[in-house]
Amino acid sequence: MLQNQIQDVHRPNWANPTVHWIGAIGLTVAVGIAYFFTAELSLALLAKSGGLTMFWLAGGMSSGVLIALGRDARLPVASGTIVATIIAGLIAGRNIWISTALALCNAGEALLVAWLIERYFGSGFSLNRLRNVLGLLAAAVVTNAVGAVGGTAVYKLLPGLTAPTWTTWQHWFASGSIGIITVAPLMIGLAETLRAPPQRSEIIEGVVALAALAVMTLVIASVPPEPWEPVASVAILFPILLWLASRCQPVFAASAALIVSLTIVWTIAFGIGHFGNPALPIGDRILGAQAAILGFTLCAYVLAALFAERRQAEARLQEALAAGAVMAFECNPGRGPVQRSQNAAQILGLNPQQIFTATQFVERIHPADRARIEAHRHRVRAGGLADTVTFRFIRPDGREVWLEETARAEFDTTGRLIRIKGLTRDITRRKHAEEHQNLLSAELDHRVKNVLARVAAVVMHTRQRCRTIDEFVKTLHGRIQSMAAAHGLLSQSRWSGVGLTDLISHQLAPYTTDANTTISGPEITLSSAQTQAVAMVIHELVTNAAKHGALSSANGKVSVSWDRTDADAAAILTITWRELSGPPIKTPVRSGYGSCLIRDLIPHELGGAVDLAFASDGACCKIEIPLGRM
Repeated sequence: MLQNQIQDVHRPNWANPTVHWIGAIGLTVAVGIAYFFTAELSLALLAKSGGLTMFWLAGGMSSGVLIALGRDARLPVASGTIVATIIAGLIAGRNIWISTALALCNAGEALLVAWLIERYFGSGFSLNRLRNVLGLLAAAVVTNAVGAVGGTAVYKLLPGLTAPTWTTWQHWFASGSIGIITVAPLMIGLAETLRAPPQRSEIIEGVVALAALAVMTLVIASVPPEPWEPVASVAILFPILLWLASRCQPVFAASAALIVSLTIVWTIAFGIGHFGNPALPIGDRILGAQAAILGFTLCAYVLAALFAERRQAEARLQEALAAGAVMAFECNPGRGPVQRSQNAAQILGLNPQQIFTATQFVERIHPADRARIEAHRHRVRAGGLADTVTFRFIRPDGREVWLEETARAEFDTTGRLIRIKGLTRDITRRKHAEEHQNLLSAELDHRVKNVLARVAAVVMHTRQRCRTIDEFVKTLHGRIQSMAAAHGLLSQSRWSGVGLTDLISHQLAPYTTDANTTISGPEITLSSAQTQAVAMVIHELVTNAAKHGALSSANGKVSVSWDRTDADAAAILTITWRELSGPPIKTPVRSGYGSCLIRDLIPHELGGAVDLAFASDGACCKIEIPLGRM
C-alpha cells in the first residue's frame, strides 16, 4: 500500500485539487498504518530485550518515505507519524499529553533529516554515490542528537523512570540513528526502483541473492556462541553482499542490511546465538548488536554506492564512445578473444551476442588494407608506442566503413607482451567528406582554369579590335563584368543552375528600362556551363545594341523571348533576340570580336546553333541550345 502511494506522489496530477487531496490523505493513512505497526514491532522487541531499545524501525520508515517523496509529502508523512505515535502511546498506557509530545519529537526528526538531505543534496536523493551515503549517516546522527534531547525531556516526565538522563539520551540517539540508517535507505531505494524499474534478470538475481543471504544469516544466528563465529559470519555473508552490491541496484543492498539487522535483533529478543547469550549482560549484547548492525549496513551501502558509481561511470563512457563513434578494445595475444566496448556491435554491424575473434576481424578488412594492418600491429608489438592506422572494414551487411585504429602495447618487467589496448574510431563520414572536398577542389580547379582561359581569350581579342587604350579598358571591363554577374548568380544557387529570366535581366539591367525592353518565356534553369556561355552572348548583343542598335536611341526597343520545343531529353531551347525602332543599320556590317563570339561560342561550348542577322530595321539573333546537355 505504501509503495502505491509513493507512485501516486510522483505522478504529475497535482493540478487537480481533488486528486491532490485524495493522494495526500491516502499517503497519510498509509504512513500512519506502516508507522504504527513498525512502532509496535520496535516496542515488542524492546520488551523482549529487557526494556533497552535496539533500533527504532518506525523512525527510519517515516524518514525514508519523506526523503524519497520530497517536500510535497511533508504534511501527510508528519500527520501520519503523529497520529500513529499517539495511538501507539495510548495503547501502551501513556496519557495523551506524553503521547503527543513523543509524536511531535518523532515527526520533527523525520522532517529535520529530510530537510538536511534536501538542503545539502537536493531533491531526487539516492544512495548511488558514496557522498550521499556519508551524508545520510551524518544527517541521521545530527537529527537524532537533537531529537534525543526532546525525547529525553519527555521521558523524564514519565512516572517510575529511574534511568539516568545521559543513558536515556544515549538509548534514544542510538536506536533512532540505527533505525534511520537501516530502514530509510530501503524506502529511498524502493521509490527509486518505482521510478526506474530494473531489468527482470536483475530482479531475479537480486531476489535469489537476498534469499541466500537470509538463509545463511539464520544459520549463523542459530549457531551456539563460538570463538570462530565472527570470522565465519564475515566469510559467509561478505561474498553474498559483494554479489548484491556489484550486480544489483542499491535497493537490494539496503534490503540485505535490513534482513541482517532484523535477524540480529531477533536473536537478542529470543536469546539465540551469540547475541542471545544469557551469560553476557544485556547492555553489552545490545551494544554489540548495534555495532554489528551499523558495521554491516555501512559496509553494504558503501559497496553498493561504489559499484553504482562505477556503473554510472561506465555508462557515461559508453555513451561518450557511442556519441563519438569510437569503440575501445583490449586483447591478450594468444589468450582468449578480443574484448570490445558495448558499441562495437553497432559500429561493426555485428550481433551483440556474437563472439568476434581477431582472425574474423582481419578477414573482414578490405584486402587492399590488410598489409597495412599487419605492419601496424607489428609496430605496436615491437615498439610499445602508440601507433595509428586507417583501413576499410566490410560489415556483414556488405556496407564498407572506414576505421581509424590507435593501439598501444603493454609489457611486463621482463619485456614480455601482456596486452594491447586501443581505440577504433568510425571515420566513414570524415572520409566521405574528404572525398567530397577533393571533388569540389578538383571542380573548382577546373572552373578556375576555364575562367582564366576565357578571360585571357577575351583580353587578347578585345585588344586586337580596340583602337585606343580607353576603348580597350571600357570594352574589357564590360565583358569581365558580364562574366562576374553570371558567376555571382551561379554562386547564389551553389552552382546548381540559374534561371534564364534572372540571367537575361541582369545582363540587360545597365542599359534598359521597362519601356524599352520586353522579356518573355517559360521558367527554364540553365546549367553552369550554359549560364556562362549564354551570359557572354547576351552581353555582346546588349553592348552592340547600346552602341549601334536599338538601345542607342530613345525610341528603340529590344525584345527577348524564348521557348522549348519538347519536354524530353532531346528538347531544344530557342532564344530570340530582336531589335526594333532603332537607327537603320548600314551594310556591310564589319564583323568584330563580339560578332564572332556570338556566332561561335554557343556552337563550340554547348553544341547549339546561332543565326545572327543585321537587317536594316534592326539586328535579330536566334539561338538554339540542346537542353539534353543540362
